[in-house]
Amino acid sequence: MLEEEIIGCCKRLKLSRNLADMAQTIMGESHQEYLYQLLSGELKNRELGRAAKLINSAGFYGMKTFDEFSFDEITLPADLTPEKLKSLAFIREKKNIIMYGRTGTGKTMLSTALGVAACRKGIPVKFYRTAALVNKLSEARKAGTLGALLRKLDKASLIILDEWGYVPYDRTGAQLLFDYLSGIHESKSIILNTNLEFSRWVNVLYDEQMTAALVGRLMHHCYLLLFPGENNRLKESSINDLYRSITSTKQ
Repeated sequence: MLEEEIIGCCKRLKLSRNLADMAQTIMGESHQEYLYQLLSGELKNRELGRAAKLINSAGFYGMKTFDEFSFDEITLPADLTPEKLKSLAFIREKKNIIMYGRTGTGKTMLSTALGVAACRKGIPVKFYRTAALVNKLSEARKAGTLGALLRKLDKASLIILDEWGYVPYDRTGAQLLFDYLSGIHESKSIILNTNLEFSRWVNVLYDEQMTAALVGRLMHHCYLLLFPGENNRLKESSINDLYRSITSTKQ
């Protein structure tokens, strides 16, 4: 049958069987229009398939979209609008995002929505609870496979670290985490979710110089998003000068 012949051609041309199915239903007023509709449908199908693969491999806890999030509940920097954030321009610009606020205020939801949107645009993403990434780095080092893990991580353009500082890490793991984040500085975008003010990050990394260096690198090109109830605490913390310098330069 002709349908079987079309399926065979699709297979040899490495086209999806979906194209053969579309060939039965697509209409066109000319041969050219029909062919265009058929090929554009195949391209759309491939984009959807790639997005699905990226979402499945990203490591999200669950699917979230911007429709589920209210931007009225957070404080954005003066030069960042919800529309600009949702455009994902920060990924192209290699900028970081730090989401600061108490547990349950929506940091995971928003970072997941950004990650899912990136996947749907064909941008590879990796989403980790920070402790889980630290464990992976430590285990890979012990097994002699750290290089392979880093090459796998390098395929992602956006790294999302959730629950930064929620549980203590061992010193070796903290050093590996510092080395990894330093290594991707200005080559990838990082979204980091935390309820710890920067002055307490030393409790995560154990070393004041290492902590200062990492904060400096993350904040070099960064948007700081503040979640409900934390603005005053942040401003009154020991990073008061840093906070003021960020907000004043972006106004």
